[in-house]
Amino acid sequence: MGLLAMFRRRPHERAGFELYGAAVAAAREPRLFAELGVPDTVEGRFDLVSLHVALLIRRLRTDSDPRGPALAQAVFDAMFADMDVNLREMGVGDLSVGKRVRGLWEAFHGRALAYEAALDSPEAGALAEALERNVWRGEAAPGAPAALAGRARAQAAHLAGQDITALVAGRATFLPVLEGTHGA
Repeated sequence: MGLLAMFRRRPHERAGFELYGAAVAAAREPRLFAELGVPDTVEGRFDLVSLHVALLIRRLRTDSDPRGPALAQAVFDAMFADMDVNLREMGVGDLSVGKRVRGLWEAFHGRALAYEAALDSPEAGALAEALERNVWRGEAAPGAPAALAGRARAQAAHLAGQDITALVAGRATFLPVLEGTHGA
């Protein structure tokens, strides 16, 4: 690798950060915390970001366009670059950051697999169960997991309808909060 190659951006890096930013913005909607009772903690925010990013990555990874999986990787890379920066800003020492990021990666990976399996499951309540287990740690208000599951399914369908060209350009839209949340 030449010296200049170190300074070149990866082809989808900018779009990955922009798509990740859109997912974070959707996950930070105050009504998710106020109306669904998602814990407004570092963990609760991580869980909502993980859900929205997992839905976006799933959309990209399954696209027939070869840019889709590469863009999914760019979104993942953006997420964990951001996690690294956030941990440092929270005062985590340099020697601990790598270990903490790995733990977050493992948590994200487990959630993403659980959500994907639940989305693909013929069992109607599978996604609500996965969300209750991960987001609320089994202590959700009645109906909240089903409402968030309905929102996640609606988001997945909404993302599936978006053109890969717009996504490659870093443009993704998420549904407004609580639209389409009835039923899981």
